[in-house]
Amino acid sequence: MAEILQYVHKDGLFHRMHPGTKLFFILVIGIMTILSLDIPFLCALLGAVLLLALAGNILREVLDQMKLILVMSVVFILITLVTMPGGEVLFSLLPGGFLPVTTGALNAGITLTLRFAILIMAFQIFVISTQPRDLVNTLEKMGVPIDYNLMFLIALRFIPTLQVEAKKIHEAQLARGYSTGNGFVGRIKSVAPVMVPLVSNALSRANVLGITIDMRGYRTRKRTPFREEKFNTVDRAFAGVLGVALAAYIAAAVLQVIG
Repeated sequence: MAEILQYVHKDGLFHRMHPGTKLFFILVIGIMTILSLDIPFLCALLGAVLLLALAGNILREVLDQMKLILVMSVVFILITLVTMPGGEVLFSLLPGGFLPVTTGALNAGITLTLRFAILIMAFQIFVISTQPRDLVNTLEKMGVPIDYNLMFLIALRFIPTLQVEAKKIHEAQLARGYSTGNGFVGRIKSVAPVMVPLVSNALSRANVLGITIDMRGYRTRKRTPFREEKFNTVDRAFAGVLGVALAAYIAAAVLQVIG
């Protein structure tokens, strides 16, 4: 699986946009996704997100997380089948009528799956196309305290780093001949030899990071941005389309409630 939450240097549509525009994109997609229970609409929204990724030349990077989405989709559907037995019974997962699959549970599972896929892919588009320093500068201008910006930036940068390091540690353990066996139990046992050195390295890196922050004068609370991001014509056009789409969605929802 490719590294998650990792910026990819390209010259695409989203890479040329202001971080504030992409934050508005995440907000609009999130609102429409969370409030909607209509499966066809969610499918259309997922298709729109994929088309935007294609237009931004980052579709391959977004689809790299498809394995995670598929695994979580199966988990969501299984949980809803067990915990939400409502509606007409279609069939049973086990002989004798045990674990019945109902229309209500299946619809709920598909809805959760589509919501998860849309939010993950939309956020992946945002992270792939936004440099962390530009995002921090934008958040600071929006009034977010610098301490929260620092925590967000560290989390955003450390997740892909830890993922790559965990892969290297796992490969090093295999090169030393360490084997926990095959199957599900073997995978569970293989976690400890990776997590112990990974956590130890992360704590060491945190100490170095703290010293580096002090050496760069973080406590003075004075910053000089490396570059200033400005809104361009593409930002205004894209934000306008998002605003119209959100307004149309809210209007349609209100009319549906009134009707």
